Amino acid sequence: AGLAYVDKKPVWWCPELRAVLANEEVVDGKSEVGKHPVERRNLRQVVLRITAYAEKLLAGLGELDWPNSTKRQQKAWIGRSEGAEVRFAVDGLEDEELEVYTTRPDTLYGATYMVVAPEHPLLDKLVISENADEVRTYVEAAAKKSDLDRTDLAKDKSGVFTGSYCINPVNGEKVPVWVADYVLITYGTGAIMAVPAHDERDHEFAEKFGIPIIQVIQPSETKEDENALPYVGEGKMMNSAEYDGMESKDFLHAITAKLETDGKGKAAVNYKLRDWIFSRQRYWGEPIPMVWVTKEDYKKAQATTGPVNDLLPEEAVTTERDGETLYALPVPDSQLPLRLPEVENYQPSGTGESPLATIPEWLEVHFNLATGESLPRSEEKPENEHWVEATRETNTMPQWAGSCWYHLRYLDPSNPDHLVAPEKEAYWGGPDFYIGGAEHAVLHLLYARFWHRFLHDEGVLAHPEPYKRLFHQGLILGEDGNKMSKSIGNVVSPDTVIEAYGSDSLRLFEMFLGPLEAVKPWSEKGIEGVNRFLRKVWREFTDDTKRSDGEETNVDTLRILHETIKKVTGDVENLRFNTAISQMMILMNHLQKVDSYANETARTLLQLLAPFAPHLAEELWERLGGPPSIVNHPWPEAQEDLLVTDEILIVFQVNGKLRGEAQFPKDVDQETVVATAKAHAKVQSFIEGKEIVREIYVPGKLVNLVAKG
Repeated sequence: AGLAYVDKKPVWWCPELRAVLANEEVVDGKSEVGKHPVERRNLRQVVLRITAYAEKLLAGLGELDWPNSTKRQQKAWIGRSEGAEVRFAVDGLEDEELEVYTTRPDTLYGATYMVVAPEHPLLDKLVISENADEVRTYVEAAAKKSDLDRTDLAKDKSGVFTGSYCINPVNGEKVPVWVADYVLITYGTGAIMAVPAHDERDHEFAEKFGIPIIQVIQPSETKEDENALPYVGEGKMMNSAEYDGMESKDFLHAITAKLETDGKGKAAVNYKLRDWIFSRQRYWGEPIPMVWVTKEDYKKAQATTGPVNDLLPEEAVTTERDGETLYALPVPDSQLPLRLPEVENYQPSGTGESPLATIPEWLEVHFNLATGESLPRSEEKPENEHWVEATRETNTMPQWAGSCWYHLRYLDPSNPDHLVAPEKEAYWGGPDFYIGGAEHAVLHLLYARFWHRFLHDEGVLAHPEPYKRLFHQGLILGEDGNKMSKSIGNVVSPDTVIEAYGSDSLRLFEMFLGPLEAVKPWSEKGIEGVNRFLRKVWREFTDDTKRSDGEETNVDTLRILHETIKKVTGDVENLRFNTAISQMMILMNHLQKVDSYANETARTLLQLLAPFAPHLAEELWERLGGPPSIVNHPWPEAQEDLLVTDEILIVFQVNGKLRGEAQFPKDVDQETVVATAKAHAKVQSFIEGKEIVREIYVPGKLVNLVAKG
């Protein structure tokens, strides 16, 4: 579909470890493991054009029942903005231009310098000989910094003048070109026009290096000092030739249109989202099913099987190897799955390639252009014009390759012809409900959405989104209040807890700790409480003296039982497991106090308990005569008519603080309630000898006596 291509991308490389590192594995310019110096290297990567789906990914968020915080993270990560692409001619370099993207073309007259990233491909041409050593030293230092360090607004700005100038397309002024590490090659075009009067970061840089600061927008109406810079809002144009006095929002559209007319720019939409690097330089992972051949054999393949890829430019399917340009050919479906070779050595290659590059038997093959078959080069090449020499792709896929769609394959795991048969997708659908960590918001969850939307567009899936509803669970902390970690030594082994209390107690305690989405500390004392509750259930339901056959006749028992059914059902559906357990404890306490209750009442409680403590519930269910298994028995339903009571509970307060309570008939009058409150023993101890200046009555809920003295 034209979304996969090959490109060189900057990655962290550790010469000592001979491996590529993730951003998170680099601390202060050194490897997290071993503290070795690291550097930026451009390595060949297989890339997926997720940016082609930026608009669809943004629009699709409106269809999802996801936390707003996660939707905001994805929107920010995609980072859609509207602005203009502007081309600045390079003074003295014919046919060379610096292209920038800006959301503020209305500030073009105030652009007093340009900045290119240290990795910008035009930098070598921009640097004059007198400045070459200083620029080279600066670029080498920038290669040791992380993107976060480079863009941190709180840090001191640094940069070097290249010695070259660009021509401002709106006024013809010469603008000096600097190289500075706060501009990233991975965002926009890797170059910016700097407007120090109207951007905080540019303002700091200009003040430090003595670059002119020209204000071109002034507030239309303000009580503040109009000369306070930087000013980032809208207003009236100034120092902008014939446009002075025009509203900046109108000028923004006017100057963009003029740039387009003059062939020096155009309106554009930009995204912070970068294309997805879909390769890893390691052994573990799905091998990317691709081989590399010479240009001659590439053309031969096109003549044999038709165009390999007519959607991508030639440079998107080529690589350099031993000074020769090679071309990518896909391994056809008939030869999949491509399996990893059985090896004993998984050590890095030391060249930036994966360990697969060190296995000649797997790497170098004879490849059949017509069928996609392959043989090790150590074997004799068959006598057939379609057999050519090829080199396998050594990169493997990231873990996201599987996590984007595994749930679909579960529906149809043995189908050799389809990812999932349409009829099975139609029957099962996608996951209705996904529980996962918030840390996946802009990685797994975004990649899975891209994956599904692509498969939907290709007609493979009926639904464009993978997960309809999303919920983020909280962490369980160690007893010291820190996140559980082996390095800290505060991890609690489930095996130890199960040995001491049983797996049901462990399950129940994890759900009883608090709301599922909350961060909760582990406490050994807390598990003893839920263990006592389960022991209480066991003792009560193995005692045959209180249970009887037939229907439940106790009115209070029926009311609390059906209150429990209703609450547990609702709480489970809304993931409020801790309050569901509390309600079951209330019912259990009630059953302990009454003289007798029906066998069916006990079995109903066990049904409610089964999802939380399945082993105990299953055992007691069988002992109470329930047909096996408890999980196959229909879930109980609350009878609303049994939830109605003729009495209401009214609380008594003195000066807003709870001091007592009592039950009253539903139709009780205010005079009776207030008199009862005043006569309550605990209330009297707080109003004795005092003047009651006000009596507040909220019908059916509370009495509040305001007392002084």
